[in-house]
Amino acid sequence: MNGSPYNPLDKLNLAKSIEIELLGREPEPLDELSNISGAGVYAIYYTGDFPAYEPVAVKNRNGAFACPIYVGKAIPKGGRKGGLSLDASSGKALAERLTQHAQSISEASNLRVEDFHARYLVVDDIWIPLGENMLIESFRPVWNQVIDGFGNKDPGNRRATQYKSPWDVLHPGRRFAEKLADNPHSQSEYLRRINTFFTAG
Repeated sequence: MNGSPYNPLDKLNLAKSIEIELLGREPEPLDELSNISGAGVYAIYYTGDFPAYEPVAVKNRNGAFACPIYVGKAIPKGGRKGGLSLDASSGKALAERLTQHAQSISEASNLRVEDFHARYLVVDDIWIPLGENMLIESFRPVWNQVIDGFGNKDPGNRRATQYKSPWDVLHPGRRFAEKLADNPHSQSEYLRRINTFFTAG
């Protein structure tokens, strides 16, 4: 067989190794993940009955957990400022991020937090973005690809041009989103986009 020799340090192979390690972890209820230490990557799974997400939910029921609805990262505190001395195993970055997500879902009027589970993996800080990118590329989660805004934090005072995110239009109820301007697109428009996404999938 011809071709380049296998390079375990190739960027794609490194990314795949993070994905494989994460997928080997047992999913846990999303609202029970407040005691994690460290930073890293995670995948969130949906098993509920919101009709638009049935193509995802059916792949996750009965313990299958084969199709994340969202993947993300939690970097160590200070990570956005650079530096090589960050310790990804300390701090509460993952716990804080996943707790924020559980709160967002709990506040939504048409979702139930008990329908969500998550896998997470503490990762050396330099590899966290690579792992997240690999997971998005592999699974194309609908909340990463079509319905933006799930990961948004409270923006503080609203800017004149700041609208409710697509996620907040589809899943109203987050307290911080109530102060934002109405999105020019409707729920039905975003439901059409989701249907097109899954049909083309």
